[in-house]
Amino acid sequence: MNIGRLFVILIVVAALLTGGAIYYLQVYAFYDEIAPRGASDVVLTPLGAEEPEPIAHDDFRAIDADSSPIRYRACFTTEMGTPDLAAYEPYPEADPLVAPSWFDCFDAAEVGAALEDGSARSYLSVAEVHYGIDRVIAVFDDGRGVAWNQINTCGEVVFDGNPAPEGCPPAPEGYDPAFKP
Repeated sequence: MNIGRLFVILIVVAALLTGGAIYYLQVYAFYDEIAPRGASDVVLTPLGAEEPEPIAHDDFRAIDADSSPIRYRACFTTEMGTPDLAAYEPYPEADPLVAPSWFDCFDAAEVGAALEDGSARSYLSVAEVHYGIDRVIAVFDDGRGVAWNQINTCGEVVFDGNPAPEGCPPAPEGYDPAFKP
């Protein structure tokens, strides 16, 4: 075997190993399953209130990662219907983020379509769960619910390196505008 072929084989093998490692790190390595803690796992912010309150739920599953504040995803069921949920703050800018394929109870495309056709409604769970990040909950008409963290309007501006607009909390002391969630 000549040296050129050996060199090409080594490059291809290195590229495949690197690609596999990157895939594993993005999809599996940084996520941790969250053990249910009880009533505080699923909370919603009542209309006109600042502090969220727990809602009745079952079958809670969640994942999160320390590598980014927007990697949180959760699934649950609730017997609360639309009339009960009308007492909570709606979240009209809800835009579900894709979850890893192995977390099969959360399908961002299904959630997005349900929010568009009205078979699910979105609510504010926790405002500023991290600076510039809100936790959002969507509840389907059949009682399934999902939650995710989403960059809010203030976060979009500040994460682009601009000062916090009027009405937004100031960036935390020592905040690095180069940080991108």
